[in-house]
Amino acid sequence: MAEPSGGESVITRAVRILDAFGPETTVLSLSEVSRRARLPLATTARLVKEMTRHGLLDRDEHRRVLIGTRMWELAERASPVKDLREAALQHMGDLHAVVGHSTQLGVLEGEEVLFVERLTAPGSVVNVTKIAGRLPLNASSAGLVLLAHAPDGLRERVLRGPLRSYTPHTLDREAALRAELAEVRRRGFAFCPGHIHPEATGVAVPVYRGRRVVAALGLVVPNDEEAWAFSRPLVLAGLALGRALEPNGARTGERVLRSGLR
Repeated sequence: MAEPSGGESVITRAVRILDAFGPETTVLSLSEVSRRARLPLATTARLVKEMTRHGLLDRDEHRRVLIGTRMWELAERASPVKDLREAALQHMGDLHAVVGHSTQLGVLEGEEVLFVERLTAPGSVVNVTKIAGRLPLNASSAGLVLLAHAPDGLRERVLRGPLRSYTPHTLDREAALRAELAEVRRRGFAFCPGHIHPEATGVAVPVYRGRRVVAALGLVVPNDEEAWAFSRPLVLAGLALGRALEPNGARTGERVLRSGLR
């Protein structure tokens, strides 16, 4: 494809427009899209019009811009985590019914954890994660699990920082983070009281496909003396999900989860 003046291809500019949207910014004015995408307003208007014509974007009754349903359709069709999400939902639902708090599924994406599924309920403790939202690997329980089992090169890059902090309890120093990652590998789960929000504790376990960790299954529970007890049903759910991801393993995993949660 020929590149327009400025050296950027049309596809690159379209991607910048799509990147303007986020979990908290799903509807934007045209000028906001232009500013976030760092594109001239005229260029933004032309590309938004073309992308809307193809269903990749849409306009609401106030002419604000939002992601189109065709983009969702295409993403669902090609999603590399589709099978993982489908397998996880049953186990997340069972776990959610038992513990009564938010459950979530995260995968490693670059140097962040990307949350691909989440179940919550009215009255659950505060939870900042959202589907398609991201958090730094050092800050959340899911991130710590994924970082603990990440390739050495990636882990060392993250450890060298910078490390983002949310509360005084966030692991934002290399020595403390390195020690905690070793502890996560030893005990089999991450436990993060007050790391993201003072009122919440994150707990997460690795989800294996064969010998490889492909996701982190987590809970967000109140930050109190009972938080540690939630690790047991979560570990069982993680084991069950891992078995479900193996050929002919789903029934075995379900039996393990149900027997362990009685």
